[in-house]
Amino acid sequence: MRFVIKVLINGIALWLTSLWVSGVDFITDHDLTTSPVLNTVIVVAIVAAVFTLVNAIVKPIVKVVSFLFYILTLGLFFLVVNALMLLLTSWITGFTDYGLRVDGFWTAVLAALIISIISLILTVILPDGRRRERSNR
Repeated sequence: MRFVIKVLINGIALWLTSLWVSGVDFITDHDLTTSPVLNTVIVVAIVAAVFTLVNAIVKPIVKVVSFLFYILTLGLFFLVVNALMLLLTSWITGFTDYGLRVDGFWTAVLAALIISIISLILTVILPDGRRRERSNR
């Protein structure tokens, strides 16, 4: 259930970021018979799932390898790592007709900052399985 909530949070954060940051766009196929809104929702859900998997699998490895940079920059290196995870998601989804397009590294850094802020706010608002487990004890 936590994975679904994380995908939902990442999906909302990615969608809002694509609205606010020029250079971050979802690639959709508008030639389908489905409505453009449904098509966009499906693409956002797929990209959010890929982004969540990238953050769950690749990001911990990168954090361990770049531990020294986290210390030297007093934690600000997390923006670079988040931008790289966003660019990796863009690269992975770029092999299909649908996906996420990020124009460059600095656009990815700005988008990563916005995604982090939105994700933090949504994590506080939306229920999480961990909080319910703690309150039941």
